[in-house]
Order: sequence, then C-alpha cells, then structure tokens
Amino acid sequence: MNLDNAPVILITGASRGIGAEVAVALASLGHQLVLVARDKGGLEAVDDRIAAAGSKATLVPLDLKHGDDIDRMVEGIFNRFGRLDGLVGNAASLGGGLYPVGHIPYDRLAEIVAVNLAANWRLIRACEPLLRAAPAGRAVFTTCVEAGGVRPFYGAYAASKAGLEALVRAWAGEVEKTSLRVNMVDPGPVATELRALAFPGEDRSQLPKPAQVVPLFLDLLSGDCRRHGQVLRFG
Repeated sequence: MNLDNAPVILITGASRGIGAEVAVALASLGHQLVLVARDKGGLEAVDDRIAAAGSKATLVPLDLKHGDDIDRMVEGIFNRFGRLDGLVGNAASLGGGLYPVGHIPYDRLAEIVAVNLAANWRLIRACEPLLRAAPAGRAVFTTCVEAGGVRPFYGAYAASKAGLEALVRAWAGEVEKTSLRVNMVDPGPVATELRALAFPGEDRSQLPKPAQVVPLFLDLLSGDCRRHGQVLRFG
C-alpha cells in the first residue's frame, strides 16, 4: 500500500477499545496513522493488526498529562509528514473509579482534568495550524452522556467531559468559516475497559462492541463531511 500522499490522522487512546478500532478501520482505507497511548504493548498489538491489513502506523507511547510532550509530538508530526489531516481526541481517564464528589482524591481529580480536558486543549492548540492548512481538516472528540444531567458518582468525569464539550463547541465556532470541521461522538455504553472500571459487575456481552461505533468516526473524518459543532450519538 502506497502511503506517500495519504491523509495523516492522529489518534489518542489508540491502544485499545474505540481508538484501536478506529485506527484499524482507517488503516484499511489507506490512511497514515499516528497512534498515541500510555500502553506501549497495547499500541504494538494494534500495530500488528494494521500491518496485517497491509498498512503501517507511527506509534507514540505518551502520557497526555505531560502537556509539553504533546507540543513536541505535533512538531514531530510536521517534521516527518509535513501535514496533519485529522485529529481523534479519544483518550480518557476515569481516575481509577467512581467517587462521591466530596471524596474525590485530589490527585485523581487532577488526572481526570489533565487527560480529558487539558490534553485536548493542548492538542487543539498544537494541531490547529496544520488542520487549517489541510485540504479537508477534521477533528473528532469522544464525549459521553455523563457530560449532561445529574450523574451521581460521576462528578469529576462528568465535569471534565462537560468542559470538553464547551471547549470543542467554542473552537468549532471560531473555525466555522474555514474548511476545518470539528465534531464529537457520544458512543454511549460500550464494552470498553473504561466502562468495566466503572461497572465491574456488568455483563459486557450485552453491550455494543467498540467496532460498532467506528462508522460515526469515519463519517466525521471524511472529506465529504459537512457536519460541524455537533455531537453524534451512537444508537
């Protein structure tokens, strides 16, 4: 597969779950991929699947809490590829579990905000010039239903996702008159490790699989996509 002029897509949280399935699907379409996650072994497992599909990816083992590393990574993408066509902000942290608001450990709160909100701000700031310069720049972020309504024990996670939605909507408004399209996906309950952490006794066999959500991401990353500033909900 010749990838010399293929679109370059950056995916965070790419070592498992939804991020991994989006990566494999994009690889099958001939995209160049930059895959980011803390779990190096997980990234390598996804890379094996991509190689089996006849494509290849650039793996970046990175803790998104370290914001300066995000800036260096995006600079490296430009130096290597000279372009960035898509961003999938999918990584998320539950901070180890669910807590009543008054009992959230500060270090867990800091981690949740750093990964779910601040890291995406750093990605937006670093990637925007490249995405604006792309023929059809696309950005997609993973949100969740917990961002709205009353969600007991989800306080920190819900607050971080509500903040992400506000941030992304503001950015979408700022770039509305450009060719860059910015949207979000709410996959709902899906059989991921993050979901299992929140609901350890749940029967995961009754939940949708991560691969079932992939078409929503592919639609929003397509050069034909005209949606902007929206949340697409699975199911």
